[in-house]
Amino acid sequence: MPVPRGEAATVTRGQRPARARWHAQESQGRYGLLLILLLATYLMSAFSADTWVAAAQLGLFVATAILALRSTRLPRAWVRAGVAVGATGSVAALILAVTAPSDFAVGLASLWTGILLLATVVLIVRRILSLESVTLQSIYAVISSYLILGLMFAAFFAAESKFHTGQRFFAEPHDPANSRNFQYFSFTTLTTLGYGDFTAADPGGRAIAVIEALTGQIFLATLVARLVAAFRGPAERAAAAAGPPPGGPAPAGDTGMPDAAAPPAGSGPAGDGEPPRA
Repeated sequence: MPVPRGEAATVTRGQRPARARWHAQESQGRYGLLLILLLATYLMSAFSADTWVAAAQLGLFVATAILALRSTRLPRAWVRAGVAVGATGSVAALILAVTAPSDFAVGLASLWTGILLLATVVLIVRRILSLESVTLQSIYAVISSYLILGLMFAAFFAAESKFHTGQRFFAEPHDPANSRNFQYFSFTTLTTLGYGDFTAADPGGRAIAVIEALTGQIFLATLVARLVAAFRGPAERAAAAAGPPPGGPAPAGDTGMPDAAAPPAGSGPAGDGEPPRA
């Protein structure tokens, strides 16, 4: 049934704001979904250190990298190439770690995971700095990048532990070097909590821990603080875009009234014009 022109125009006018909001959200990225994926990845590894958890975690990392790529403004050819490289490298690392579970193979898989997360952080931070205004999506992006930093250094700790199997990674002999402890040690180092229950005994692990502590402090002191300070809600952004109200106060010195007419000649005080007649 054909729709009358008036109704079609009304529907079109009603749909334009919704489409505009949808395109605005797409241009800023969907970092809320990215944050949910990262939280799920963290919880999976925090409660279990099984092999299947590591495989599922790598798959979620690939999905995180793809979401970060789709939220950038890179050309489609570059995005497709990045997705192909990330997926191929992750599948190869997973097959190598499962079929030949040696320390060197697992170390290579952990190193690849760290490199993949590093590229994801660079993409997210680059996208944040290119945004013209700070919104809730950009706040989600900052939190997501901070979580990725902790997971990235945990992967580097695991790679260092597997590449140097001749010595213990942790100074405490009763603490096993698994993904769960690496993740816990990484986030306590990133946030500089310093509980003291885990200490790196390996020189390479100590060096990575120092770099992580410095990175966490610089990240919090610069990017997060700047974005939170410049954050404005939807109402404030709409008011700033609309400008001052039409009936707002007049500028100083302007009463909005026409200037009073000059007094006629002779109406001033004596001596300014003709003397008054008797």
